[in-house]
Amino acid sequence: MSDTNPHLTRVRIIADYQFGQGAGCALFPDNVEFQMSSTGRVRQILFEGKRIATVKAHDGMLTLGIAGAVRLHNFLKFPGNRVIVNSDSAPFVSKGKNAFAKHVVGSDPDIRAGEEVMVVDEKDNLLATGKAVLCALEITEFKKGMAVEVRSGIKIGDMV
Repeated sequence: MSDTNPHLTRVRIIADYQFGQGAGCALFPDNVEFQMSSTGRVRQILFEGKRIATVKAHDGMLTLGIAGAVRLHNFLKFPGNRVIVNSDSAPFVSKGKNAFAKHVVGSDPDIRAGEEVMVVDEKDNLLATGKAVLCALEITEFKKGMAVEVRSGIKIGDMV
């Protein structure tokens, strides 16, 4: 990477670490805008007025906005970084409701609890983005409890 902007270089490296090689360039085009915290750190990354991601203050990892989830969904091959829910729960998840284990029909086998994930339906339509509460094995095996704490549903848009 030969970025002249150190903020862009940094968030691309974080994205590559968090989502896999190449995710940084897929998520963050050269002309993204940065919103800084009062301490001068990158807080939010915007593209054309929409939030792609936020850098969490406590661990430096990224949380995805809907715009970022769409870009990542287009970049990662199925089932990469996805939790797949059944058609019964899809309308609720897309409105920002949490995804529960009993509605999960599959997931990326590499998902760990606490990771940022995308929630999709059985046809790989993006429904939401959020934080996995369980690891991949638990997500698919458990029949009770929350699987993904949904942060933003696709129908809500990027309001956060």
